[in-house]
Amino acid sequence: MVLFLILFIAGIALVAIGEAVDGMLYLMSIGVLLLIVDLLYLVARSIWRSTRRPAR
Repeated sequence: MVLFLILFIAGIALVAIGEAVDGMLYLMSIGVLLLIVDLLYLVARSIWRSTRRPAR
């Protein structure tokens, strides 16, 4: 979960810097891509954990 939070904060920071500084569109693109990858990681992790739990 720490990895998720670190990637999420880094993605938001890159998007903010890319939006604020003129000519830094590539930073905003990297930030958006990082946020998408981070959300995919969270979904994959939740699916992987739900399949490993034994039925009661």
